Amino acid sequence: MNKYANKVAAMLIAAALGATSVPYAAVRVQAAEASPAAVAASISTSDTVIRAAIESLLRLGILDGYEDNSIRENQPVSRAELAKMTAMTFNLKHSANATALTDVDPNAWYRSYASDMVALELMQADSGRFEPQATVSGEELVQIVAKALKRDVMSVRHWLSGYGSPDRAVTRGEVALLLSQAHQAIPSAEARITSVKSLNAIALLVTFDAPLTADDELFAKAKEDFVFNDGLTLTNLPRLKTGSIASYIVPTSVQKPDVTYSLTYKGSPSGSFQGSSAKIDMTEARQVTNDTFQLESLRSAGVADYGYMIAAYSAGRGAYAFITDDNLSADGKTYQVISSMQARQVTITPQGGQPITAAYVPFTQSTDGRQLPKFRLPQGQTLTPGVSYTVTSDWSTIANPTFTAKTIEPLKLTSAKALGETSLQVSLAEDPGDELFAGRSVELTSPDGDKLSATYRYSSRAGTDGVFDVQQHGKLKAGTTYTVTPVGNWADGTATFSAP
Repeated sequence: MNKYANKVAAMLIAAALGATSVPYAAVRVQAAEASPAAVAASISTSDTVIRAAIESLLRLGILDGYEDNSIRENQPVSRAELAKMTAMTFNLKHSANATALTDVDPNAWYRSYASDMVALELMQADSGRFEPQATVSGEELVQIVAKALKRDVMSVRHWLSGYGSPDRAVTRGEVALLLSQAHQAIPSAEARITSVKSLNAIALLVTFDAPLTADDELFAKAKEDFVFNDGLTLTNLPRLKTGSIASYIVPTSVQKPDVTYSLTYKGSPSGSFQGSSAKIDMTEARQVTNDTFQLESLRSAGVADYGYMIAAYSAGRGAYAFITDDNLSADGKTYQVISSMQARQVTITPQGGQPITAAYVPFTQSTDGRQLPKFRLPQGQTLTPGVSYTVTSDWSTIANPTFTAKTIEPLKLTSAKALGETSLQVSLAEDPGDELFAGRSVELTSPDGDKLSATYRYSSRAGTDGVFDVQQHGKLKAGTTYTVTPVGNWADGTATFSAP
């Protein structure tokens, strides 16, 4: 089980969680009549962060004391208490498929909350036993809140860092702390920008007063909502930064350092920033195939791909994922961030020849901890062996931009098989160890001469195998044997398969 990070120096809780907050109540012997101020006076903790969380919730009426006006913030939370607190925090609806619990009295005050939490698969009830008075460990709390909020576990664990231990029973004060943070992280269609700053020539850090909804994060919608002057545009969807409440890394077209940009979000003026002259430090340009090359960057040199910093990817990037503050600092180092390479281009110039524009190959900018975005020459063009090429761009500085092209043998296609009526698996003789299928296509020819085109499904490679999807709404005909031929010279060989 992962250990928690060191205690966050200042994790201040917002004084107000919103007038429309749905209250949740701590479990009490009976309803307290005392004022929030009287209950707050009984708080015994000296921890200012937990005290601030409790007092904020008390002022808003979303946390109550016991009949003796105490909060008992140092007392371990029970599963019954947590069920109600979580359900009320996130306004979880009663489930029509409420789970029957064998150890819960039908008249218990927490029965519906416990049943709903189990039905929603947020809490477990092995063999129908909820164990309402059992305690909850720090890691159990993190998992429950992450699922209820639909947020990455790494961020939720970070919000609790320095408090509850993964294996120790968490207290009511620690639960209040985490739920206060999580409540602020509930997405809102009314989210508004509170700050914007340029990180480098192709990325912004934009902070909102609440996270965006899934619909508002979609690229087409975001591109309409984020409007800049002087031709600046979004180049991909905004990505929520791991560990933050509502800070987004926003990829842009290349900024002009002499321009002050204004940002309008959903029609409302939302701040301004100076265009950045900071280019990304890349270390080397290197040939990959006869028409593709890559640019290398090193995390050890303080350059990190945003895929390791965003909540959407934190689970999939495993040990490579990490959390930075809003200055992109972590563990005493400040990082340059490579935002999305979508729509990026570079210029590659052969010695004594004319410049060529090469386009980024999607989904190749970082894999397995390596930061190697790939760029491909226009269709039909190849690198000439023995010729030196120099790569330049308006968004990066490349320490070693020149390489001499060499002959690289095409990949070897060996077999194929249908995965359904609209997709197939193509296999190579050897594992390329990289996303060399990316952007490639094959042609499928039936015995009667009918042809279909299939394109690689990005990020589908597993060793020697890649998945290709039939294009233009085509379908494989049952019982038909197809011959698979690479389109272009990225691979040699053919393969046959029969559609089921």
